[in-house]
Amino acid sequence: MPTFSIITVTYNAEETLLRTLQSVAEQVFTDFEYIIIDGKSTDKTLEIIKNEELKIKNFQLISEKDSGLYEAMNKGLKLAKGDYVCFLNAGDTFYSKNTLQEIYTQSSYLIPHSSIIYGETDIVDIDGNFISHRRLKAPKKLTWKSFKSGMLVCHQAFFVRREIAPMYDLQYRFSADFDWCIRCLKAAKNTLNTNLILINYLNEGLTTTNHKASLKERFTIMAHYYGWLPTALRHLWFAVRFYWAKVIK
Repeated sequence: MPTFSIITVTYNAEETLLRTLQSVAEQVFTDFEYIIIDGKSTDKTLEIIKNEELKIKNFQLISEKDSGLYEAMNKGLKLAKGDYVCFLNAGDTFYSKNTLQEIYTQSSYLIPHSSIIYGETDIVDIDGNFISHRRLKAPKKLTWKSFKSGMLVCHQAFFVRREIAPMYDLQYRFSADFDWCIRCLKAAKNTLNTNLILINYLNEGLTTTNHKASLKERFTIMAHYYGWLPTALRHLWFAVRFYWAKVIK
């Protein structure tokens, strides 16, 4: 059984996927499986995958139509056999070729059999050039209550033991990953902060429409777990803080 199950969901990702494949293939630690769930791409995505797949020892590709991102991610979870699962979007990469090795070493010696392992994220452009560190910093101790303040850990820098990882809730179209992380944390016995940058995250530039819909879903999710009134008051504080930072200062 592999230590890690790395899952990438793709659809017409010819412009961004190659760098992700190369990042996986160059990992020094090789006790992992790589699962790509493709939504029946019509561009050169599948050609790129075919050209690179032999460089990855334990590789699996499923290419078929699906209803969207989170259904595809659920397919990946159902196929996964590793101790830990993580999701790497097309265009995202591991921070270095030693990332999986460093995660494995820490999880072996600091908190063996950690329920969740997490770290920091850098933001990069489509060419992989550094833009900035992620604005939200991972807390020293991560619990399910930490997400009252938003998604403090990037979904891609969040490695979960497979046996506690639920399916994504398909009622959410844009923020099911936020809900999934909270449910994983509620099931976790312990968490391990690697204090390392684990992921280079592609700055995709979501459309305004999807961004607004995502925020609405996120509010609904937070109200479900943390209560409507505390969530509303916290968002009022977010708005005041944003106004202070952008306008007054």
